[in-house]
Amino acid sequence: MDTRTYTVIFNGVAATVQQDLFAFLAAAGKPFELCELHLSQSNRVGDAQEEELTYLIKTGATTAGSGGTAPTPIPTGITSAAAGFTARVNDTTKASAGTIVTKFINNWNIRGEEIKIWPENLRYWCTGGERMTIELAKTPSVSITISGTAVIREFG
Repeated sequence: MDTRTYTVIFNGVAATVQQDLFAFLAAAGKPFELCELHLSQSNRVGDAQEEELTYLIKTGATTAGSGGTAPTPIPTGITSAAAGFTARVNDTTKASAGTIVTKFINNWNIRGEEIKIWPENLRYWCTGGERMTIELAKTPSVSITISGTAVIREFG
């Protein structure tokens, strides 16, 4: 089976509310897996600014979120074709409806970068027509400037 790897990024976004940091919708016949997640923030540094923010990985939403943007996934290979899946970032109205399942929950201490690289047998999948979101589930105490990268491998 043919595989291609893509990054989806956002840079320097002011976050003041809970939101879908990332959302991905699998194309028909092209399942994908989440390989890596990188989150960082750039405007709150030092011990006094430390804060823990909860994020969740969910699947099953049937209605897309809104309020963000729809970036083009970036192929990591020189000859990679355009991605079949679609992406959204920073939707302040979160994806909803459907049978939503939380598959992962973690707290990110914003004082440092959050880096998750899942081993191949522990990655989160979506098949054709399914949606995955990476949701900021805790409201920051004050505005933070977040950047993020998700690495997605698509099959088919």
